[in-house]
Amino acid sequence: MRTPSRPSSKLPILAILHQETSSTGRVGQMLVDKGFALDIRRPALGDPLPDTMSGHAGAVVFGGPMSANDPDPFIKTEIDWIDVPLKENKPYLGICLGAQMLVRNLGGRVGPQKGEVTEIGWYPLRATEHGRLLMHWPKMVYHFHREGFDVPRGAKLLAEGDAYPHQAIRYGENAWGVQFHAELTRAMMHRWVVHGAERFGMPNAQQGNQHLEGRMIFDHALKDWLWTFLDIVFDRPAAEASRPALPTYPAQGNG
Repeated sequence: MRTPSRPSSKLPILAILHQETSSTGRVGQMLVDKGFALDIRRPALGDPLPDTMSGHAGAVVFGGPMSANDPDPFIKTEIDWIDVPLKENKPYLGICLGAQMLVRNLGGRVGPQKGEVTEIGWYPLRATEHGRLLMHWPKMVYHFHREGFDVPRGAKLLAEGDAYPHQAIRYGENAWGVQFHAELTRAMMHRWVVHGAERFGMPNAQQGNQHLEGRMIFDHALKDWLWTFLDIVFDRPAAEASRPALPTYPAQGNG
């Protein structure tokens, strides 16, 4: 459990990771800064998941090298478990694999695009009309995946991309999925570039130097987006309070 430095009355966020060395990264840092404790669990290593979200303010399911289509028991367990926050209408955020698990839970398809293209590096993002009404989105985001997802019935598409057209979705009021990674710290990106170098030869993948150069150019906007997005997902009153007021104009006479 990671706790904020100052006492807080907020319930903790359940953070689900998929490897022993995985980190909540910047998402975890920002949530702690916002006053949430983190209840970190790794179902792949045997950690149980709660039967109810009554003791949590919401859940984040992070990414991992596995597929939402894999036969491992913990994959099916996590996909089925997503029913808990959905039925209780508690905030759920899925990042990459976590978004794909949400789509599988909702009956949608997860898989590669034609030609087995990847998104590994920095790629353009375009907000849809639903996304633009919600917030301002960054123009470039960081990816590390070779599968994407369909938009399941009842979900709204919030952002689009080129190689993988479905980049962010919202289901109902409180379930969200994003295909890209805004959570990476500088240290995490360096580690991914080193350990994932064998994937840079895949179709459409960028080389390691492009990952690091792109961070210098695009990461500031991505970080700003993430701070606001986490408020929208987990602290709607804070998001509303920080939204700029609409301009007001003096009343006009009839003549």
